[in-house]
Amino acid sequence: MPWPPERPAPARVTSTDPADWPVGRLLSAAARRVEREWNAHLATWDLNHASMPVLLYLLQRPRSQRELASASGVTEQTMSRILARMERTGYVTRAPDENDHRKYVITIAELGRSVAMLAADPRPAEAMTTRGLTPDQVDELRVLLAIVAAPHVEASASSPHALAPARDEPDEAAG
Repeated sequence: MPWPPERPAPARVTSTDPADWPVGRLLSAAARRVEREWNAHLATWDLNHASMPVLLYLLQRPRSQRELASASGVTEQTMSRILARMERTGYVTRAPDENDHRKYVITIAELGRSVAMLAADPRPAEAMTTRGLTPDQVDELRVLLAIVAAPHVEASASSPHALAPARDEPDEAAG
């Protein structure tokens, strides 16, 4: 039986040429490349993709570790490690909450504020993400990624059979 036309041939799935890859693999590979390059850029200030948003949240106001973890989409344990590193670099301070001494309030330090303003410049990220693209392609990519990144809730998408191709013919075993 020939490979179903609605599914990519195995040779295409295992190809080393990105032009042959399924869209999901392309998107994942592109995201990993950009993250590696972004982390290398942020390493200039001893930051990474996980710690940079923390500085940006703290520019708005002091927050608890729990608030920062929730806003960043990580566990409190992970946030604790991020904050410990940022505290060692002098970017943040932790102080007991005046109302609840079991909690700590995290505040951005002056050095952290200065670094955040330098590291938050979007131009390097845009350059590494869109290199090789024309301005029109960048605009198109932005529109398409916004669509892909938007949350979509569909009952059929959660079904284990959602990825199975539709069948127009009766099942031979059933007949």
